[in-house]
Amino acid sequence: MPTPAAVDRLLRASVYEELRRRFVTGRMMPGSSLSTRGVAQELGVSQMPVREALSRLAAEGAVEIRSKRRIVVPLMTAERFNDLLRCRELLEPEAAVAAIHYVDAARLKRLRAVDDALGIALKTGDVTSYMQGNFDFHFTIYRAQPRRTLVQLIETLWLQFGPYMRVVYGRVGTARLVDQHQVAIRAIRERNATRLKRAILADIRDGMGLIGKSDFAAGA
Repeated sequence: MPTPAAVDRLLRASVYEELRRRFVTGRMMPGSSLSTRGVAQELGVSQMPVREALSRLAAEGAVEIRSKRRIVVPLMTAERFNDLLRCRELLEPEAAVAAIHYVDAARLKRLRAVDDALGIALKTGDVTSYMQGNFDFHFTIYRAQPRRTLVQLIETLWLQFGPYMRVVYGRVGTARLVDQHQVAIRAIRERNATRLKRAILADIRDGMGLIGKSDFAAGA
C-alpha cells in the first residue's frame, strides 16, 4: 500500500502533468488569468499542489506570476515568437534524427494511427483533436531517443507556444496546413535522416508560420 508521502508525490505530479497538457494542447488562452483556488476547485485538489505546479510552469515560461492572486498566460511578442521558432528549428530536427534508429514497428504503427486521426481533424477543422494529435505525433518520435534533456527542452517550447497556436487555428482554421507527417513516417521507415529533418522543419514552419501571417506574433 502506498505511503501518504508517495500518494502526495503522485498527486503533485498528476496536477503538474494535467496543467502541462492544457498548455501544449492550447487549452489555456493567451492573456487569461489563473488562480490557484479556481484551478484547485476544478481539479478537485487542494491549492498547494496547484501552487507548486504553477511555480514550475512559471520557471518554464508558460505563465507569469505577477502577485499571489494574479497569474497570467503571457501574450506573444514578435521577439518571443522568433526566439521560439528558432529554438524549435534547432532542437526538434535534432531529436527526430536522434530517434530514427529507435522507432520500432510498434511506434511506426502508432505514428500511422495518429496521422490518420490528424487527417480527419484537418479536414473537419477539429482544432482540439488536431492540437492533441500533433503533440502525440511529434513526441512519439522524440521520446524514442534516449536524450531526456533534449525532450524536456522541446516540451518547454511547446508549453510556451501551445496557447497561441490554438488561437491562430481558431482564427484561420487547419485546412491551410500541409501534412508533413506522411513524409516523416516514410523517412523513418527508410532510415533517411536528411528527409526526416526536412519534414520536421517544414512541419514546424507551416504551423508557426501561421502565427506570423495572422499578425498574432506582434501581440494582436
